[in-house]
Amino acid sequence: MSGRSDRFRPKGWTSPLRRRRGTGWAAQEPTWRAARPALIADALKRASARPSGNWFVVGASRDVRPGDRPRGRTVGGVEIVLWRSESGALHAGPGACPHLGAPLRESRVVCGTLVCHWHGLALDGGAFAGWEPYPVHDDGVLVWVRLDAIGGEEPSERPVVPARPEPDRGVDAVFTAAGRCEPEDVVANRLDPWHGAWFHPYSFVDLTVARPPRGEEDDVFVVDVSFRVTGRLVVPVRAEFTAPGPRTVVMRITEGEGATSVVETHATPLTGDAAEQPRTAVVEAVVAASGRRGFALARAAAPALRPLMRRTAGRLWRDDLAYAERRWALRSRGRFPG
Repeated sequence: MSGRSDRFRPKGWTSPLRRRRGTGWAAQEPTWRAARPALIADALKRASARPSGNWFVVGASRDVRPGDRPRGRTVGGVEIVLWRSESGALHAGPGACPHLGAPLRESRVVCGTLVCHWHGLALDGGAFAGWEPYPVHDDGVLVWVRLDAIGGEEPSERPVVPARPEPDRGVDAVFTAAGRCEPEDVVANRLDPWHGAWFHPYSFVDLTVARPPRGEEDDVFVVDVSFRVTGRLVVPVRAEFTAPGPRTVVMRITEGEGATSVVETHATPLTGDAAEQPRTAVVEAVVAASGRRGFALARAAAPALRPLMRRTAGRLWRDDLAYAERRWALRSRGRFPG
């Protein structure tokens, strides 16, 4: 363990980049024996049993801003509208106007009040005319909505928000995509780190699962991996994968460049349980941090960096959603192994 950790330990100033002298894609060590279906299934089962308090991630905090038009989302077949008051307070509730069912996402926000564009019914975020707000939480990066009728669990006052770098020390970006699968297929994808270097060789090399989960008391994947920058230049790190809830998987860098940085993957069902073709949204928040003095420049350039961060996440999820969709297609036909 100490020998492997030494490669992450800085000695004075060092470049985060390493030149890799490894084998090619086809010559890397196979991981299929270690990636036992039962081990992944057990980790998924434990994650699914953890409480969510009926909270669902619906998008990025910065996508809902004061003065903007309202935002519409669908969670579990339920239409939702979100907007902010002039003070920045976040509001959420049913997306259909209680009067005659107009789509409130197409209405306007006037002085912080949502005004229906069909007949002018005004909502200030409180209960009115049969419209009842949903509990909502803004954690500074993501927006969560509590839907008790969909979640079916004991509700909690706040969602379980993973620990992140302090806001003034990190740069965050949020990527969203959707696929034909269920949340468990997205979570199962993330609870299989062994596929990283095989399925995403453009991003990951030299991936080793140093320690798989050992059960409920030690439910952590410890992974050594190198992020490919370009050609043979890589950044080696040690990371931990955990699942704090049934629809969330967190990857946290614990050693190496960017220690404390996190990637949160949240799977939000878009369709209801009765849908023949389920759809799930992947909302992935990347919060990058670094102890290097030059990282202050990255924070200053955050608006320019966020599109690049989203593009990187999008490339990975183009492949991983295909993986999740394939898993659902096999499960739906009773052909999934294990």
